[in-house]
Amino acid sequence: IAKERYTDKAFMQLEWERMWSKIWLLGGVEQDIPEAGDYVVTDIGPESILIVRQDNGGIRAFYNVCQHRGNQLRPEGAGHAESFQCAYHHWEYHRDGSFKRIPDSETFPQGTPCTGLEEIPCDTWSGLVFFSLNKEAEPLLDFLDMIPEHLDPYQFPKMARDRHVTVEWDCNWKTSVDAFNESYHVQGIHPQLLWHLDDLNIQIDCYARHNRYIIEFATLSPRVNQPPEIPMGIKHLMKEGGMDPADYYGRVKDVRQDLQNFKREHAPEQGKDYSRLHDAQLTDDFHYLIFPNITMNVHADDYWIFRQRPHATDPDKCYFDIWTFKLVPEGEEWPELPEFKQFKHGENSIGLVLDQDAANLPGVQRGMHSKGFRGLWVGDQELRIRHFHKVLDDYIYGEGGKPGDAP
Repeated sequence: IAKERYTDKAFMQLEWERMWSKIWLLGGVEQDIPEAGDYVVTDIGPESILIVRQDNGGIRAFYNVCQHRGNQLRPEGAGHAESFQCAYHHWEYHRDGSFKRIPDSETFPQGTPCTGLEEIPCDTWSGLVFFSLNKEAEPLLDFLDMIPEHLDPYQFPKMARDRHVTVEWDCNWKTSVDAFNESYHVQGIHPQLLWHLDDLNIQIDCYARHNRYIIEFATLSPRVNQPPEIPMGIKHLMKEGGMDPADYYGRVKDVRQDLQNFKREHAPEQGKDYSRLHDAQLTDDFHYLIFPNITMNVHADDYWIFRQRPHATDPDKCYFDIWTFKLVPEGEEWPELPEFKQFKHGENSIGLVLDQDAANLPGVQRGMHSKGFRGLWVGDQELRIRHFHKVLDDYIYGEGGKPGDAP
């Protein structure tokens, strides 16, 4: 895989013209915009998108730009508005994007624009809000393909967001996607995880656009020896499931199955419904890539979304979004939305495992520029990376195409 894909501005432009501007992209979470007038602004490359809950309960998306002189209406983030007024000359728009007021409209001899904010396709799936810069985009569910069938049983709308973070990373967005698309690096970057997951015997599935792997939790990696007692990582998973490790007298190799049985048996008293999930889903990590930039760790009681967004002009930078969600048991009160935090890599911790990834990636990106490095040399454990780049090539060069081909 050519290293120039990660460093070259010309390739970055091809990605924008032939991929980012053609497909469905994750824009936000319905939990952020529950009421009419609630909005979220998300940036993708050089564009900024305004997503607004409508008076009829629907959601619409617009380019976040005033039609007068191009001023952005709102900064990235979330809020509430009765209308959207440009701070520059006070052109004002209704929530549906139509004009509400243009000051001194009679002074425009050519007349005023006949339309308001430019609208783009917007749709939702399982509490997530998507948009497309392509007005001829296929239906969202067609783009998602098998994803709803696989993930709807987890009942995402019953999970409340408990973390909302954006970090600026010194690497290409694909450098980040690659890092979360294989378990080969666990032995090097995350050795502590070897004591509660099997990083070798994993199932990898590649579909038309998207892919996944399934990795067993509450077990040991074949890379480590059997310990005399249950490792702390497995004890943590047991406690999360309601089991008391002090009361468990089974073998380490039996914990995974016993934890599945315990969660199944005690789900009703915990206010949880696992009826649509099979046993492996009660313990294991079902990890999905929704092409191109959504990586998801999906579990019975929570799920995490990592969204990697390209920088507007610099291929050596990207934005890494962390959204985590936790199941709210039946009868419990929903928590308040978490505070949004944004910072550059190194300014704050994002947790041990992600800190380990984040510390490594700038060196990977710098190495991509070296004359001593020709390109990625990937193995079978990195099959998802090969598939991801094949799908990207299909968008940029046409299906089955190669560099230089028209899309």
